Amino acid sequence: MDTLNELSEQVGQALKKKGWLLATAESVTGGGISQLITDIAGSSEWFDCGFTTYSNNSKTQCLGVPEALIAQLGAVSEEVAAEMAKGALVNTDADVALSTTGIAGPAGAVPGKPVGTVCFGWAHGKIIHTERLVFSGDRRAVREQTVIHALKGLLKFLDRC
Repeated sequence: MDTLNELSEQVGQALKKKGWLLATAESVTGGGISQLITDIAGSSEWFDCGFTTYSNNSKTQCLGVPEALIAQLGAVSEEVAAEMAKGALVNTDADVALSTTGIAGPAGAVPGKPVGTVCFGWAHGKIIHTERLVFSGDRRAVREQTVIHALKGLLKFLDRC
C-alpha cells in the first residue's frame, strides 16, 4: 500500500502535469488532508487552500452549503459533500476540489449513518463526483482511511477530467 506521503506526492505530480491548483473542504478529517499535502515541499505549486468546516454553520458560511440541505439530509450526505467541493471551487482560485464529511466516532451515529460513514466530493468545473463509504475501526482509523480514499479518489478523478 502507498504511504500517505507517497499518495500526496502522486497527487502533486498529477496536478502539476495538468497545471491545476487543488482546494480542500474538510470536515471529518479536520484539516488532515491539507496538512499532509503541505508536508510536501513545493506543494504551493499545486495547492491553493483548505477549508476546515467542522460545524454545519461553517459549511454554510464558508462554502455556501445551503442550510436547508443540511437540515433535510444532514451534514453527512453525498449532496452536502458535493456542495462543499463546489463551494471550495467558487471561493478559491483552485481548478479542482475535494471534500470530506462524515462520522469518525465514537459517538455521532444516527439511523442509516453508523459510525464510520463518510461522504466524499470531487469537483472540477461542472463535473462533480461523490461517494459514500462506511469504514471500520476507531476514530483514528476512520480518519486515516478517509484521507487515503480522498487522495486515491482524487487521482482517479484527475484521470477522468
